Amino acid sequence: MGKILSEDLICEILSVVEEIPEGNVATYGQIARLIGRDKNSRLVGKVMSMAEYYGKYPCHRVVNHEGRLVPGWREQKHLLESEGIVMKNENHVDLKKCQWDC
Repeated sequence: MGKILSEDLICEILSVVEEIPEGNVATYGQIARLIGRDKNSRLVGKVMSMAEYYGKYPCHRVVNHEGRLVPGWREQKHLLESEGIVMKNENHVDLKKCQWDC
């Protein structure tokens, strides 16, 4: 996977994440589509899991296609709620109300 995760690709993904407005979320698949890699939502997830090594990005604003929060990342819910994100239940954001319309 080393060649797939080029610095250019990582920068491309993180530049989209950086654009997600406060109070909105985007899905892994949505980010993949925005960079022209429709079928690479898992690749976006991989980059998100390593994003802390590249600087400060609002990775907490990225959820799966059902709005599910990252398992085991307890701070994500707090960060999202502090931005006014509406939760559908304990582990899911309400995508109908909060998904980034880009």
